[in-house]
Amino acid sequence: MTPEETLLWRHLRGKRLGVSFRRQEPMGRYVADFVCYQRRLVIELDGSQHLNSEADRERDADMAEHGFLTLRFWNNEVRNNLSGVPERIQQTLEARKNL
Repeated sequence: MTPEETLLWRHLRGKRLGVSFRRQEPMGRYVADFVCYQRRLVIELDGSQHLNSEADRERDADMAEHGFLTLRFWNNEVRNNLSGVPERIQQTLEARKNL
């Protein structure tokens, strides 16, 4: 895992947000940074190489076809706003509670 993934994992593991997450989870032809199957949520952390990435758009569309929402965060968001990223994830989990 990248340093940013390690930082975020500390907030996701052990049902800290009320649901289980898996890390580095194979999903079809992709590997998700983090996934919550219960709420059908994928979380990806991206570096600058992902800026305007067509491959990422295709990947997100593939996940959506299988019922998963993908949340993407920039690595610097995790480094500079470590409390805000889990807060946004928690809001999304709440919105997807009745899936």
